[in-house]
Amino acid sequence: MLYLISLGLYDKNDVSLKAISAAKKCKILYIERYTNFFGSSNKELEKTFKKKIIELKREEVESLKLINEAKKSDIGLLIIGDVFSATTHSALMLEAINKKIKVEAIHGSSILTAIGETGLILYNFGKIASIPKENKNIETPYEVLKRNNEMHTLFLLDLDLSFNEAIEYLLYLEDKKKEKIFNREKLCVVCCQIGGKNIIKSGKAKDLLKLKIKDKPQCLIVPGKLHFLEEELIEKWNISR
Repeated sequence: MLYLISLGLYDKNDVSLKAISAAKKCKILYIERYTNFFGSSNKELEKTFKKKIIELKREEVESLKLINEAKKSDIGLLIIGDVFSATTHSALMLEAINKKIKVEAIHGSSILTAIGETGLILYNFGKIASIPKENKNIETPYEVLKRNNEMHTLFLLDLDLSFNEAIEYLLYLEDKKKEKIFNREKLCVVCCQIGGKNIIKSGKAKDLLKLKIKDKPQCLIVPGKLHFLEEELIEKWNISR
């Protein structure tokens, strides 16, 4: 049996009772930390789950290691945020199903829903895009923004990428492509450590570029057409206030 166990967004206080119950059934408990930030250390989580936790590298999660072990006994993988916020875990579940291994997913809080705290309505979001640190030759995020048109666009950023760099990246592609998709006057929303410190700032791209926030992880939202309720709520986070 393979248990995919969500930890929630920020720290051990987000861990659900269902997650603790599932972890108790596992002979071995693993954790991966490459997809997101988490405020609690492995030692703190071991106290919560009352079980030793082994941290895995990305290549170990993507290999057949967990699948092979789950054939013999109950294995648990602790995942920051929600299990299916990253395609890696969907691929792992598919591989397990193909190998006739039972899978149980324990869901948790995710950035994909927590961004509702900005005031932007979740139904008004279009396709999500990730912006990697090494993005010089990558244009997909910009194309996603273009296709989303009047829908809101959520950009998930690498853990070592700041929203400032993400804005500069979009401005660079705008200049390169000579299109009218994103400019320095564009309204943006910045989120940092949602579920924890809950830092939310809004403003024009040019003004947010001057803002410095060290807390990670960060994400950038480029709103599309705004409902009057969204306009009012977004203004509450304006950096000029």
